Amino acid sequence: MSSVAVLTQESFNEHRSGLLPEQGGAAVAGPGAVEEEDALPTYKDAFPPLPEKAASPEGTQETANAWTSKIRPLKSSVITQVFHVPLEERKYKDLNQFGEGDQAKVCVDIMHKTGAHLELSLAKDQGLSIMVSGKLDAVMKARKEIVSRLQTQASATVAIPKEHHRFVIGKNGEKLQELELKTATKIQIPRPDDSSNQIKISGTKEGLEKAKHEILLISAEQDKRAVERVDIDKVYHPFITGPYNKQVGEMMQETGARVNVPPPSVNKTEIVITGEKEQVALAVTMIKKIYEEKKKNSTTIAVEVKKSQHKYVIGPKGNTLQEILEKTGVSVEIPPSDSSSETVILRGEPDRLGQALTEVYAKANSYTISSVTAPSWLHRFIIGKKGQNLAKITQQMPKVHIEFTEGEDKITLEGPTKDVQMVQGQIEVIVADLVSRMDYTEISVDTKFHRHLIGKGGVNINRIKELHKVTVRIPPDNEKSNLIRIEGDPQGVQEAKKELLELASRMENERTKDLIIEQRFHRAIIGQKGENIKEVRDKFPEVIINFPDPAQKSDIVQLRGPRNEVEKCAKFMQKIVAEMVENGFSLSVPIFKQFHRNIIGKGGSNIKKIREETNTKIDLPAENSNSEMIVITGKKANCEVARTRILAIQKELANITEVEVSIPSKLHNSLIGSKGRFVRSIMEECGGVHIHFPTEGSGIDKVTIRGPVEEVEKAKQQLLALAEEKQTKSHTAELRAKPEYHKFLIGKGGGNIRKVRDSTGARIIFPTMEDKDQELITVVGTEEAVRDATKELEELIKSLDNVVEDTLTVDPKHHRYFVARRGQVLRDLADEYGGVMVSFPRTGTQSDKVTLKGAKDCVDQAKKRMLEIVEDLDAQVTIECVIVQRFHRSIMGPKGSRIQQITRDHNVQIKFPEREDPQAAPPAEEPIQENGETNGEVKEPVDPNLPKKCDIIVLSGRKERCEAAVEALKALVPVSIEVEVPFELHRYIIGQKGSGIRKMMDEFEVNIQVPAPEQQSDKISITGLANHLDRAKEGLLERVKELQSEQEDRALRSFKLTITVDPKYHPKIIGRKGAIITTIRTEHDVNIQFPEKNDENQITITGYEHKAIAARDAIQALVDELEEMISEDITLDSRVHARIIGARGKGIRKIMDEFKVDLRFPQSGSADPNVVTVTGRPELVDEAIDHLLNLEEEYMGDAVENETKMAYMRPPGGGAAGAMDEHRGPSKGFVVREAPWTTGEKAPDMSSSEDFPSFGAPVAAKSSPWGPKRF
Repeated sequence: MSSVAVLTQESFNEHRSGLLPEQGGAAVAGPGAVEEEDALPTYKDAFPPLPEKAASPEGTQETANAWTSKIRPLKSSVITQVFHVPLEERKYKDLNQFGEGDQAKVCVDIMHKTGAHLELSLAKDQGLSIMVSGKLDAVMKARKEIVSRLQTQASATVAIPKEHHRFVIGKNGEKLQELELKTATKIQIPRPDDSSNQIKISGTKEGLEKAKHEILLISAEQDKRAVERVDIDKVYHPFITGPYNKQVGEMMQETGARVNVPPPSVNKTEIVITGEKEQVALAVTMIKKIYEEKKKNSTTIAVEVKKSQHKYVIGPKGNTLQEILEKTGVSVEIPPSDSSSETVILRGEPDRLGQALTEVYAKANSYTISSVTAPSWLHRFIIGKKGQNLAKITQQMPKVHIEFTEGEDKITLEGPTKDVQMVQGQIEVIVADLVSRMDYTEISVDTKFHRHLIGKGGVNINRIKELHKVTVRIPPDNEKSNLIRIEGDPQGVQEAKKELLELASRMENERTKDLIIEQRFHRAIIGQKGENIKEVRDKFPEVIINFPDPAQKSDIVQLRGPRNEVEKCAKFMQKIVAEMVENGFSLSVPIFKQFHRNIIGKGGSNIKKIREETNTKIDLPAENSNSEMIVITGKKANCEVARTRILAIQKELANITEVEVSIPSKLHNSLIGSKGRFVRSIMEECGGVHIHFPTEGSGIDKVTIRGPVEEVEKAKQQLLALAEEKQTKSHTAELRAKPEYHKFLIGKGGGNIRKVRDSTGARIIFPTMEDKDQELITVVGTEEAVRDATKELEELIKSLDNVVEDTLTVDPKHHRYFVARRGQVLRDLADEYGGVMVSFPRTGTQSDKVTLKGAKDCVDQAKKRMLEIVEDLDAQVTIECVIVQRFHRSIMGPKGSRIQQITRDHNVQIKFPEREDPQAAPPAEEPIQENGETNGEVKEPVDPNLPKKCDIIVLSGRKERCEAAVEALKALVPVSIEVEVPFELHRYIIGQKGSGIRKMMDEFEVNIQVPAPEQQSDKISITGLANHLDRAKEGLLERVKELQSEQEDRALRSFKLTITVDPKYHPKIIGRKGAIITTIRTEHDVNIQFPEKNDENQITITGYEHKAIAARDAIQALVDELEEMISEDITLDSRVHARIIGARGKGIRKIMDEFKVDLRFPQSGSADPNVVTVTGRPELVDEAIDHLLNLEEEYMGDAVENETKMAYMRPPGGGAAGAMDEHRGPSKGFVVREAPWTTGEKAPDMSSSEDFPSFGAPVAAKSSPWGPKRF
């Protein structure tokens, strides 16, 4: 029986530290040891020995399993290859500079370029041996570089037939690339247009021989193949191919050659046979045999078959012809579809022609065509919703084709005779049923009311359809048709007709009113997302409110609806506008820039409070702006309050004083100067003080100066000096005149008043619309100038007060011109000539006397102007300008703005023709979809060369003005040009949802038409005014350049390369929360994609080529570093784990950062809770393990002490626990069998590195067979 040792914790520690000498009888077996002996572990089980040098393979395996079961070996993807360069082929032969000079530089460059590792050594024969390590593709690339850069190059040529060159190149040059890589040579093949058959090879002698051999092999293989062309009459091709190509298929199978017979649709007689020479010869013999036999034995007959029946003889995809050929052996020749011939030729053996003829007639007569009479308006009811009704018939009779022709009252049926008869009966029953219970009617409603009948989102028309169970067809806008068609149940049709006519009648009685509202208020009235205008529309639901397009810059808002509702809505909207005008008062407050943030307050509290309490809008300038002005908007009184409060904040914050200076208000404008020039110079000179003048026209004399005390005083002195200077040199006089005289005094374009100013030198100021006193005229200047100007003006005013009456003779035919448009011409005369009154005789009287009443000078001037107008009217001519009608709308412009401008500029009248009625167009011409009404009159035939009436625009006025206006009209006719733009760029020019092309059209004021994608056209059409086209073309071509440069950049950025990395390294490359991979991506500006599945090892890098390569090198460097790492497991008592890890992992992070290693502690519930894994570079792992063991030893003392304390502390409520401990007796400690100190063996020497090898001991470096590394 073997002895058993009892090893307590204390004795174990002493033994481990080598303090206890060997004692053979130190352990005595107790009486209970025999029973427990088998359950105890042996010493070798508990402490497995390290492997011995001479251990057997089995022993080594066991030891490895015991010690390294947790360490998984890292598989390397690196390969190593050795290349030898003989002395005579070495490019660099300087033996004294081995490892230096050009050769070393080349090697370093190859390593950088390929990512492979190179080691060089010299053989005894002075040959060069190169060991290359790295990834497979890197090694192959390095090998190619070594051959081309370190080895002398030889060259050779090999001649093969020109037609074999393409087989050497291979598909997309793949074969050639493979050959070059495999043989490490450069192969140059002559271009197709070069007649030479010589292929040039350059590289090493060994590579040359290999490449030459491979090329000759490819050529020899192609020499075995042949191509033969046989010319056979087209009519005999069917006999060679056989029915359904069976015969030619069998021929190819039998001979092994490929036979290409041109299809019937291709008019070629040549049959091409390819394959091995023997196979081709056999196939040619067989084809010629069939041809000779058929040519000798076959005859033809011609029969007439209706053209419409030819398709039945041919059958679907020619199957019927093949079927006849298979049954009878006769070929049927059908004339082409574009030929008018009805002759069908049958070719074959005479005894088979009769049977074939019967088959042809049977097939031709197997189908029939019939028609069913049905009103065209019923067609869609017969078809049914989404073709449901028709589908029921076609499913039963799939061979029958049913055709509906729009506008024709019939349905065409085509198919097998019996089936057609059955379908015809079914459709006739459906038609009879529909005719008996369906009706239709048409009503005429002006197209302008159509959209109102439809309603918003079709609400009106859908309600009528559902209520009366009818179908209502309203023509689209482009048809310009007034006819609305109602179909359905007769009663429902009548009721729907009545309701639609009532709606149309109501709309005709509606009123339209135009409100003039400044465009700046439109957005505020509409509100955000239309909230405000929705409230107005809800209040007046019967009124339609239309705002102009913002691009039109129009102030007209249109209201439409019942008269009373329109009036109420107009008053309500005017009230809204009045409030907006009142709230739109704005004033600017100058505040020193440094105080702006104090006015805003913390989190905007100050400015928010002022805004809310004064109900104003306060805008501060941007921080980077030099402006000091704060703008306040709202009601005038509220703005003043806000201004006072903001100024008070500034006054509190700094040594700011405010002084008021009294300067007569009449001098304010002269002190401010043109655009504030004078006052700005004072403010700048005095250190940025603020000078505030009262509102113009307020009559207030006080001017406020605000700023630092010294600067304010300085500004005050300068301002008073300037005012005194202005006052001494300036004199003012005031005089009065009726407001209606002011325009006459000023004169057309200010002509009259300019004469007074020029002659006297005085400045004359007339009251503005805002001034209370509308009669006061102020004269400013030197005393003499003011006196002379006042005198002239008083004489003018006195003469205007002298009212006279005068008459003028005007031909009655011109009276209408003056009184038209509610007397607009007369109103203009009154405004321009001091309110002169012009009276024309009543309509119906033939009098030509016109009376003028007013101031003498005004009457004279008005009379003179009226005579000029009459003279113009007498000299008036009418000119016709021919412009195609489709351009008229474009010429008129939005709401006729362009035509109104031409009328004003040239003082002419322009009349556009009525739009042509499409129904009056000749039948031969395509109807033009335009407005108009047909009166059913038959027109006389007209000369086609004469311009159409609808194209003639009539101009009236003086001849020279009319001619100028014609030129202006023609200049507005849009023209088109085409610009060449690559098709693939079209979608980028259009932009997302058309935004790009809309922006260009708005910017250049043209229409840009991009062709439909299916056209694949490169032409983009630009239509617009001639002066806009060049700019638009330039803009478009500029955009094309931008897109092309973007495409080039995108192509450069889309360079892809992949790198093979073992999936277990992926998390390390990615880093914690992606930190490492994000750094690589940002640094190299690339996109790096990891595989989704863990078992894939390809990482894809996308970006610019040089950046992608740099990113790949960075990842490879990481991988190389990771591959050098090792993992070791150590046993650390689990009781100290928490202290090593530290609070929130601070301790473990510190160790990992200090030693550059990765630590993995066991999870709860693991098999061995004491095992800790350390991963990193070998030397760093050893240092980290030593550090961890030291920490364990340090912390274990505290742990043991804590446990000792806990042993003396009685657990709560537990006398029982103490009893149990007492019952158990003293602990035996850790017990093992066959311990060395019990078997008489010598105790191990603790100082011996052989008995106790250190894990951290340095390992002797292995010597390389190639000598020490040189780089």
